[in-house]
This record gives sequence, C-alpha cells and structure tokens, in this order.
Amino acid sequence: MNAPTTIAQTDRHRPGRVRQGRRVADRLLRVSCTVATAVGGLVLGSILIMLIIRGIQGFTPALFTHPTPGPGSEGGGIANAILGSLVLTGIGITIATPVGVMAGTYLAEYGRGSKLAALIRFLNDILLSAPSILIGLFVYTLMVRPMGTYSGWAGGVALAIIAVPVIVRTTEDMMSLVPSTLREAGAALGAPPSTVIVSVTWRAASAGIVTGIILALARIAGETAPLLFTALNNNSWFSPDLMGGVANLPVMIYQFALSPYPNWQGLAWAGALLITATILVLSIIARLVIKPHTSR
Repeated sequence: MNAPTTIAQTDRHRPGRVRQGRRVADRLLRVSCTVATAVGGLVLGSILIMLIIRGIQGFTPALFTHPTPGPGSEGGGIANAILGSLVLTGIGITIATPVGVMAGTYLAEYGRGSKLAALIRFLNDILLSAPSILIGLFVYTLMVRPMGTYSGWAGGVALAIIAVPVIVRTTEDMMSLVPSTLREAGAALGAPPSTVIVSVTWRAASAGIVTGIILALARIAGETAPLLFTALNNNSWFSPDLMGGVANLPVMIYQFALSPYPNWQGLAWAGALLITATILVLSIIARLVIKPHTSR
C-alpha cells in the first residue's frame, strides 16, 4: 500500500533535480551580485576619478600654509580649515572614545539581559540613525544659545554625540565575540572581573574596538550639518579659546562649492580630496598596526 507513495516521494526528491535547481539559483545570485558590484564600482570609481582630477589641481604649497581667501580673491589656501577640522575632530573623538568604550563594555560584560542595557541599546540605536542636523540643533540649543556665540567646543560636542553610538555598537559586538573560556580562564586564576576585562577581553577585542573608533572618526570627519549650527566657519585663524566661528573643512567645502568664484570652487575640490585621502591613510595605518596583534 505504501509503495506508490514511497516511489512518488523518491521521484520528487531526486538528488539530480535538487542540484539542478540549486545550480540555477546559485548562478542567478552570482550574476546579480556581479552586476550590483560592477554598478557600485563604476559609480564609486567615477566619483573618485573626478575627485582626483579636479582636486589635484589645487594641491599647491599655499594650500597648506595660507588661510582661506576672501570672496573674489585669488590664491589663498585652506590651512585654517585644516587646523580647525583637526581640532574639532580631536575634541569629538577624545570625548566619544572613553564614553563609547565604557558603555560598550558595560553592555557586553555587565548588562547582559538587564532592562537598563536594553534601554541603553534602544537609545544608542536612535542616536545611530538620528539625522546629524538634529544633533547640531540640539547642541545649538544646549550650548550655542546660552553662550551667545558659535564655538569649537560646541562643534566638538556635536561630533562626539555622532561618534559615540558607532563606538558603543562596535565595542559591544567585538567584546561579545570573545570566547567565554578566556574570561573563565582569567577568573580561574583569581583575577577580578575588572582585570579580566582590561587584560583579557579588551586585548582580545582590541582590533575591533580600534576599528570602531576609526569608523567613528571617518563618520565625523566629513560631517557638515552639525557644524553649521555649532562651529560655523571663519575665513581667518580662530582664537585659542575656540570661541566664535571656527574654520573647518566640511563647512568650507560646502560654502565654497556653492559659490560663483572659480578660486573657491578649486579650493573646495582640493579640500574634498584631502579629506578622502586622510581617511584612506588612517584606515591603512590602522590595519597595518593592528594586523601584527591579531595574528598572535
């Protein structure tokens, strides 16, 4: 009685037919991935080629030694904007790194399954997807209006708020990938949890944590919207107390690219190429420095 059913089932699930369907699906998926990669590479390549061609024309010694010129002026450089971007990015990443690493460590080591950790993850996801212009408006209300002026401190805080969720998420993910046996080995030797985290978990996840910091640095290096409401811009050197407008590359590129002056447009292309090259160099250096530690 069961013979016809068994034969039908065997005929329906022949290995040859299953393999043929999988081959077709595999080929379609490979073709789709190849086409998508080619289109993405073509678009990215065209942007980079245009950026290199237009930006390299503005690379002169004056670019790194002279401040930005006035409207309609010839010559000049972006030295003040470069220095301002370094200062703002440095303030932002200096504030964000300890906060992000500590928060990620708490979520991965102490807050597993707790309601507080779930709340922190929820707020972190909101910050991670929040438009940067809203963060700029928030810092404007929090710092710029009470102080009565734009400042580099407000710009640094805005960039820090953008960088923190990236570092938190990466730190938690990397520390969660560390095998629990390493923690158990440290605890078996009598080390307190803090020592295990610092000497074992952080060391094992150091490559991923540093990568997260670099990703956060790359994220805030080109942010324009929050700086429009906090640090604004300045065509001259900023004051040592960072009060008033502080020149920076993102806002300078935004303003100069929209201007009708060819000299300003050329400086905008050069600044965009400089930011791109800097992030690329930082990523390469980080990989070269981290690779010997991860191979041990």
